[in-house]
Amino acid sequence: MNWRLTTLALAVLGLTACGGSEAPTPATQPLPELGTLTIAPERAARERIWDGVVEAVNQATLSAQTGGRVLELPFDVDDYVKAGDVVVRFTDVEQRSASRQAQAQLSAAQAAAREAEAEYTRIADIYQRKLVAKAQLDQATAKRDSARAALEAARAGVSGAGEQVDYTVIKAPFTGIVTARHVQVGETVRPGQPLISGLSLGQLRLSVEIPQSDIATIREHKQATVLLGGDGERRVQAREVVVFPYADPQSHSFKVRVELPEEETGLHPGMTAKVAFMVGEAQSVLVPVSALVRRSEVSAIYVLDAQRLSLRQVRLGHRYGDRVEVLSGLVAGERIATDPLAAAAALVASREPRP
Repeated sequence: MNWRLTTLALAVLGLTACGGSEAPTPATQPLPELGTLTIAPERAARERIWDGVVEAVNQATLSAQTGGRVLELPFDVDDYVKAGDVVVRFTDVEQRSASRQAQAQLSAAQAAAREAEAEYTRIADIYQRKLVAKAQLDQATAKRDSARAALEAARAGVSGAGEQVDYTVIKAPFTGIVTARHVQVGETVRPGQPLISGLSLGQLRLSVEIPQSDIATIREHKQATVLLGGDGERRVQAREVVVFPYADPQSHSFKVRVELPEEETGLHPGMTAKVAFMVGEAQSVLVPVSALVRRSEVSAIYVLDAQRLSLRQVRLGHRYGDRVEVLSGLVAGERIATDPLAAAAALVASREPRP
């Protein structure tokens, strides 16, 4: 039954599109009760649409902070990595040797500091009893201060040596995927050499190039919606719109960054997506998408006038979730059928002769 009604609706739509006029319902049978909606204009955002390129907010190339030979590269390109996973491991023989040496120097500095403190305490006590000269107290004080400084330097040396050991193990700073490996197992690397690159899929944004003639309006409203799906049936509101303060000297366009919320959008870095920017507001006619009858590029809707039912071709504008803007074909105050299948059934029934 649904196939028959849909076929009838599309056939009537084809006649309407070709003839350019409405297809009235013969008044042979009264129309049954239909779900209807009275058209009333409402304020809606005026939008302009540009294409944007999806980028990852978090993307990084990790570089070596110490020298060594690569022992492990557990992940390959396109592998999924969790934050904190080890992605590169070096040999650490030299670093651990330096760490042990620094620890030994710290032990010696601690012993020297204890001795200097004890000597200072002894000389200070004797000086209080006027049994030594001021010069001896000054000498003990200087020796104590020097020992304290040497102890702090030794502690810093242990900390630095420990960091060098830690640098032989490279961990992922965020959850994401590996995009490139710049070294292989067995290679010797030096400080500053790139090791591995990756990006996070958890937080995305779009980069959009806006002509200079439109940038003032975009900067004024700073509202954008990403259109997803074949005809933009799903709209994702941008979390933030950032307009760069300078234009490209070649294209004279401004870069605008559209921050996406942290939700599943089906977008991935490198993809393109349409972004609708608010440029103002206007009175618009919005109808439910479910009320439309479509055939190829032609759209129509059932309009009721008293007991007269007709299928009227309409021109559509932007889609707003489950509603769509009608640019022409409907005016305020008209009633439309909200269920095109029920309207098609009524059209069939109304054309049947009365018994």
